[in-house]
Amino acid sequence: MRLPASRYLRHRFPVEIISHCVWLYFRFALSFRDIEEMLAMRGVSLCYESVREWCLKFGQTYANGLRHRCPQHGDRWHLDEVFIKINGQLHYLWRAVDQDGDVLDILVQSRRDGIVRLIM
Repeated sequence: MRLPASRYLRHRFPVEIISHCVWLYFRFALSFRDIEEMLAMRGVSLCYESVREWCLKFGQTYANGLRHRCPQHGDRWHLDEVFIKINGQLHYLWRAVDQDGDVLDILVQSRRDGIVRLIM
């Protein structure tokens, strides 16, 4: 994903390097220093502070683009409850599954509570 070239004016590095750094940060959740090292291995010498500033400036646009490309979960889902034994003790496995069979979240509890809280 690339932004209009006018947004990249007055930057020392080419548009391709800036967009690749921001894409790496938001797509793979790497640290700024990891991105600095990855580009150093490719012969590009830059400071992790540059990556941080680029992510602050261009990041929201990239994050929105990546979010829209992610597959959306179905609007219907159900909760499965399974009894499992771990080291001889009974545990409860809760799974939230959408209409397509994709697992949304999993929770393992040692006690069966009346209220199950799944982080979605």
